[in-house]
Amino acid sequence: MRSHVLRPLWVVMGVVALILVARQFVVPEDFGIHERGFMYGYHRKSNEEEWKAFKVKYRTKDYCRDCHPDKYGENITSKHRIIQCENCHGPAVDHPDSPPKLSIDRSRSLCIRCHAYLPYPTSQRSEIKGIDPGEHNPDMECSMCHNPHKPDMG
Repeated sequence: MRSHVLRPLWVVMGVVALILVARQFVVPEDFGIHERGFMYGYHRKSNEEEWKAFKVKYRTKDYCRDCHPDKYGENITSKHRIIQCENCHGPAVDHPDSPPKLSIDRSRSLCIRCHAYLPYPTSQRSEIKGIDPGEHNPDMECSMCHNPHKPDMG
């Protein structure tokens, strides 16, 4: 009866040992946290310059604020203030150079992602005003009646 316990234990210990040995060959030597308080946690020290040169794809509302103060002001005082501009306008990776104007997704499906009624009582999702997409003007885009920068106005 004793061997029934020891055999699986030896197998588990062997697998753990194999993983530790394989880790020595697979994980680069410069992988770790490095300087105390480095904001990226575990990373390769030799890879830091590569990531510093990486072009940021998404910006924040602060990037949009300087050129679009009117839209920023409308949005920051509305219920949509927690949503970043790029959620609807796409990534600003090359804006304002190319394209000079970001695309605007006016598709109904964009709004439905958050506003289709989903009764999840344990999350804040149920607090978002929801609609039945099949009954609430199914053939129209939401922006025909609603201004996404001022959703409180209806």
